Amino acid sequence: MSFHDLFSGHAKLYAAARPTYPVSLIAEVAALAPGRALAWDAGTGNGQAARLLASHVERVHATDASAQQIDQAEPHPRIHFAAEPAERCSLGEGSCDLVFVGQALHWFDLERFYGEARRVLRPGGVLAAIGYSWFYVDPPVDEIVGRTLLKPLERQWASGNWLLIDGYRNIPFPGAEVRLTPSAVHLTWTREQLQAYVTSWSAVQKLGTSSVAAALDELGSVWPDDQPRHVLMPVISRAARL
Repeated sequence: MSFHDLFSGHAKLYAAARPTYPVSLIAEVAALAPGRALAWDAGTGNGQAARLLASHVERVHATDASAQQIDQAEPHPRIHFAAEPAERCSLGEGSCDLVFVGQALHWFDLERFYGEARRVLRPGGVLAAIGYSWFYVDPPVDEIVGRTLLKPLERQWASGNWLLIDGYRNIPFPGAEVRLTPSAVHLTWTREQLQAYVTSWSAVQKLGTSSVAAALDELGSVWPDDQPRHVLMPVISRAARL
């Protein structure tokens, strides 16, 4: 399976528009690991999760197949960023306490990635993957989003997107599964911030931002420019001890 490079062309927008992850969930995942020496953040993007993991472990090896995404990452003394595919990591055997994947598992060659996770994890090490798909604001906004954005884009999503939309329920996961506390991303966003997030979607980038211009204009009829709103994104999570 080759690397589907869907984000390099708008890495700067991705870095600015994508939300980070719940701090409590990252802490819960880190606490499951048998040690705090080293975590691998596979598919790090611009390093959103890596920066949170760095609060709980001594070192984070943060990788992404896109060099452009890595270039947008903010340097951190505990994080080593590297342009590497998730299926071929430079870490040594048994060197890692935790392998973490944020918003990326659905793009990996799972068989090869799981082989790498098993190789780099020490005995009892933890593999965890989290993600988010849709967002919810309020009934008027959600109705417009569903009718003018989500429904028209259905045929444009890549197969990997559908794994995420389905909540990772049909993804095989190795090891002894561990339940994580249900969580969500809570944001206070203006309509402009939400629009930036929408234009960072891979399907929108494929079609061009003009494809959603009318939908975003309609959002303005129920969401004034100067009124921040609470945006909720339920988080999907899987974890296992290998």
